[in-house]
Amino acid sequence: MTERRVILSGSTFEEQIGYARAVVDGDRVHVSGTTGFDYTTMTISDDVVEQAEQCLRNIGAALTEAGCTFADVVRVRYLLPDRADFKPCWPALRRCFGDVRPAATMLVCGLADPRMKIEIEAYAQRPAR
Repeated sequence: MTERRVILSGSTFEEQIGYARAVVDGDRVHVSGTTGFDYTTMTISDDVVEQAEQCLRNIGAALTEAGCTFADVVRVRYLLPDRADFKPCWPALRRCFGDVRPAATMLVCGLADPRMKIEIEAYAQRPAR
């Protein structure tokens, strides 16, 4: 039987909306769209680069709990309300994904909260156990 396990970050959004930060489904890890909130304080920076860095910390924590790392990410999706905010985030994104080279898409769209300037979702393949 395939393992299915949810990973919660402590974000109040997970409880209010009814979702998990990530779902482990066998060897696949699906990380929900993750924003720049610091889930311990439920605060968010006004700076898009700081938000991107916090998104990556949040995603990294979920990946670790799932038993993998950024090196196991095979697909990433970037969602931003303002396309001009994407390029300033590239150095932070490159630090996590530059050697991994996952398939990637960037979409310009509205996000759930006007304070959110970037949202990142990721899909990983866990290493063979």
